[in-house]
Amino acid sequence: MLATSLFSLLDFSGVAAGAFGGALEAKRHPTYKFDFVGVLGLAMISALGGGVARDILIQHGPPLALLDVRYLLVALTGGLVGLLAKLPAGSPLGKLLLVVDAAALGLFAVAGATRALDAGLFFLPALLLGITTAVGGGSLRDVFSGRAPRIFERGELHAIVALLAALVFLVAQQAGLNRTLATSLGLATGFTGRILALRFRWRTKAAG
Repeated sequence: MLATSLFSLLDFSGVAAGAFGGALEAKRHPTYKFDFVGVLGLAMISALGGGVARDILIQHGPPLALLDVRYLLVALTGGLVGLLAKLPAGSPLGKLLLVVDAAALGLFAVAGATRALDAGLFFLPALLLGITTAVGGGSLRDVFSGRAPRIFERGELHAIVALLAALVFLVAQQAGLNRTLATSLGLATGFTGRILALRFRWRTKAAG
């Protein structure tokens, strides 16, 4: 019961953060001027896309987002908050998006790996599904908003940080740490890794 509650907390927190960040990203799009339908639609995709992809790959029934209406309500609420938020360019409040993005990355990576373990999958599949959950929603948002997924381009370390967060969580589990402590370590790794990458401008290079 405790493990189930912890997973729900992670997943719902990630959905809320993903929807909020997705709405802000849609509002700041450099090419297109989305209306409220576009902003909310992209927020929902950001929030739920990675989890839906994960659940389809696991094949343990329909995706959780379609079985539990709370996922849709949390995503819609996060999207509405992002739609209504006024964050002028250059404002200190604009940094909130970076914090939300860092939190969502760690939350989704650990939640995805947790869901995979609970479905009976082993270390490597759980690691891959943790990454998929963390970056899937943002990748789908990029595609629907008319650009290639940013995780495939040189630049910020989204996928790498997600990998590290899921890896730390899974290694901690394998080492015999309890689920709560392993989860905390994974979340801290994801959040700290993303913030440090932004702070010191760590970026990947083009392959060729």
